[in-house]
Amino acid sequence: MPLKPNQRTKLDDTDDNLFYTSPRFVTHVDEGFIQQLTDLYRQHLKPNTRIFDMMSSWVSHLPEEMQFEHVEGHGLNAAELARNPRLNHYFVQNLNENLQLPLLDEDFDAVINCVSVQYLQYPEAIFSEIHRILKPGGIAIVSFSHRMFFQKAISAWREGSEARRVELVKSYFSSVPGFSTPEAIACKSTAPNFLQWLGAAGGDPFYAVIAYRS
Repeated sequence: MPLKPNQRTKLDDTDDNLFYTSPRFVTHVDEGFIQQLTDLYRQHLKPNTRIFDMMSSWVSHLPEEMQFEHVEGHGLNAAELARNPRLNHYFVQNLNENLQLPLLDEDFDAVINCVSVQYLQYPEAIFSEIHRILKPGGIAIVSFSHRMFFQKAISAWREGSEARRVELVKSYFSSVPGFSTPEAIACKSTAPNFLQWLGAAGGDPFYAVIAYRS
C-alpha cells in the first residue's frame, strides 16, 4: 500500500540540500555493521558488473578485492562523493524533489543503498526507478540500522519499530510489479565474534532487504 501523506512528513521540512550542504566525513554505523554489509556485498555482487550506489557518501563499503566495470554514485553532497575512491562517476540530486533518475533503462547489474532509505518521502516512485534501471536478474540491496538523522526521517520510519521498518522496506519492493519477493536479513548481532560466543549483545543492529528484478 502507498504511504499516506502524514507518513511522508519530516520534523525538519526545510530543503534537504541545505541540511547536506556541509560534508560529513564520518561513518554513520559501527565497524560490525560495515563488516556485515561488505560481506553481504561480497556474497551477492559480481565482479566486472555495473553498480549504482544510491544516496551514497565518501565510502561505499564495497569489498576492496572486487573490481567493477563501473560504479555510479549519487548523493546530496558533492564533496563527499568526490572523496569516494570507488565511484567512477557521480551526480547530485534531491530524490524528494526530482523522482526520476538520470540513468538509462536496464543499465545496472546492482543497486545498493546504505542507511539512507529512511529519508525517502516517495519510496514507491524511487523503487520503481530502481526497477527501471536494473537489468533483468539485477539485484537491489537496501541496508539500514537503528541510526538516522531523526529530524529528516519520514514519520512512517520514526514511529515504527525496527521490525516494522524491515516490513516497510519490503513493502516498497512489493509495491513495484516485477521485483521478486523481497528477502530480509534482520537484526544480526554486530558484536565481535568472541563476544557473540559469550552470549553478549551489542553494536548497531544490521538489517538488509534484497530483491531481484524479474
